[in-house]
Amino acid sequence: MIRLMPKTFHEIPRVRPATPVLDRAATPEQLRRLGEAELEELANELRQELLYSVGHTGGHFGAGLGVIELTIALHYVYDTPDDRLVWDVGHQAYPHKILTGRRERMATLRQKDGLAAFPRRSESEYDTFGVGHSSTSISAALGMAVAARLKGEQRKSIAVIGDGALTAGMAFEALNHAPEVGANMLVVLNDNDMSISRNVGGLSNYLAKILSSRTYSSMREGSKKILSRLPGAWEIARRTEEYAKGMLVPGTLFEELGWNYIGPIDGHDLPTLIATLRNMRDLDGPQFLHVVTKKGKGFAPAEADPITWHAISKLEPVGAPVKPKKPSGPKYSNVFGQWLCDMAAADPRLTGITPAMKEGSDLVAFSERYPQRYFDVAIAEQHAVTLAAGMACEGMKPVVAIYSTFLQRAYDQLIHDVAVQNLDVLFAIDRAGLVGEDGPTHAGSFDLSYLRCIPGMLVMTPSDENEMRRMLTTGYRFEGPAAVRYPRGSGPNATIEPGLEPLEIGKAAVRREGSKVALLVFGVQLPEALQVGETLDATVVDMRFVKPLDEALLRELAASHELLVTIEENSIMAGAGSAVAEFLTGESILKPMLHLGLPDYYVEHAKPSEMLAECGLDAAGIEAAVRKRQAALGRA
Repeated sequence: MIRLMPKTFHEIPRVRPATPVLDRAATPEQLRRLGEAELEELANELRQELLYSVGHTGGHFGAGLGVIELTIALHYVYDTPDDRLVWDVGHQAYPHKILTGRRERMATLRQKDGLAAFPRRSESEYDTFGVGHSSTSISAALGMAVAARLKGEQRKSIAVIGDGALTAGMAFEALNHAPEVGANMLVVLNDNDMSISRNVGGLSNYLAKILSSRTYSSMREGSKKILSRLPGAWEIARRTEEYAKGMLVPGTLFEELGWNYIGPIDGHDLPTLIATLRNMRDLDGPQFLHVVTKKGKGFAPAEADPITWHAISKLEPVGAPVKPKKPSGPKYSNVFGQWLCDMAAADPRLTGITPAMKEGSDLVAFSERYPQRYFDVAIAEQHAVTLAAGMACEGMKPVVAIYSTFLQRAYDQLIHDVAVQNLDVLFAIDRAGLVGEDGPTHAGSFDLSYLRCIPGMLVMTPSDENEMRRMLTTGYRFEGPAAVRYPRGSGPNATIEPGLEPLEIGKAAVRREGSKVALLVFGVQLPEALQVGETLDATVVDMRFVKPLDEALLRELAASHELLVTIEENSIMAGAGSAVAEFLTGESILKPMLHLGLPDYYVEHAKPSEMLAECGLDAAGIEAAVRKRQAALGRA
């Protein structure tokens, strides 16, 4: 068969493209009815459809473009959804969604009540495992393979994991375990950045077909039976094969772990992909296929700059009036990045650590100015925290820049390796609270709850950019573990003082004097609280510190107000409001309270403003909740 090269597109189509082949492949069952000669045209059409749909909704972009051919091949060869296909992280799953009956709903992607940004079990039977964090796919697929064997079912399990996700320890734990239990499963390594990709080419594609074929497998097993009868002969043959493969293919590590490694092969070569997957489908034991792809494949701007095109905002319609942009200052992550550089200039002991989020956490400038003190540990949050602990043991002052949702993965290390030893580690916790369209897997809903219960921990919640900068200095100079949690995006554009002045630890700030009601704000809902304070003539307090609390001020407020209202963008359960209630109860102070925060359910993806309104954390919601409680107290 003559191979057609994937088309390269240079613009995102504003008009839905004609897709006659894709129109006949609305589901994997329909896809499997197509002839192999039609699949490469299907790939071109699917790539166009992805460009069109994401252009109209925004979302993750480059990863999906890179797995167009792989997605087609997997659904073509395997009997999904009966065969279990597990995607890691899920950034690359948009083509999968299009091919699994959700094409006409792609316009609702990442919108309230629409399709989720990641695979989700409740959304489709083809989404076998819900994801958002990385490096879970091999463990999940292994669990499915073991369950199928225990139930006497013949279904297959396939995990698709990227080279970045493979750096996490959890992935290697699963890779180590699968051969131990003899699991019949396939791991596909989607490699778009690793140095082991250099062997891609005609020879490696040819070897992949040979090494994955039934003929080779049968000959290998037959030879093993014969040679096993001769003392030492099979071991000599096994080592000879291993060394021969090791010279030609980079899979020695996986082979040593007990996997049958095949590859690397060109992940955009559909005929080779299909032939190799067919050969591997019925092989027993753990199988490992290494495919090499290009992030952003088929869209020239994304191929040239995959980081910028990792995700995009939706395109404005042609002719739409230009909306005036509201003036805004730097994002909270930018404030952190500038502070990190300034503090590094002032203190040579400072080191910056990130688990693969240099751009997102804005460590770019720091990494360029202080390369010897910058450490990107890849997707390895547990290692990031204990690495910081080790540095702190030797007198360094590590700063761990990490998203709230990702710090959950290193909770044991935070307690066991940092807090128990009272080490000087500062956690700059980005993306705290609700993050919008990425949904509950990415929301920082619980950090105040899981941090404040740790003995010796200093926990701070800034209300604006300048306060954040001062809190970072406060935490850095604190002797012991400290955390500053801040949201995604921009703040109220407060004037940022250039110095490195700390705050007085445990000291809140009264922003408005009122009567009867006191609004105690932990974080960025301060502007909304001030608005409500004006309407209700309420006292408004920027609490600043979750741990330690301003206990003296709390006693004063409890004595002079009829109702205390705590406000936080964190789970109400065990959050900052609970800390206030616990303190007052311990002081035998009985006072009516109202806790406003995130409810006891996962808040689904939507625009941040919609999510806050749903939780009653916008000005209207806060005011309505306070009035309702006041009315109830009046009736009591």
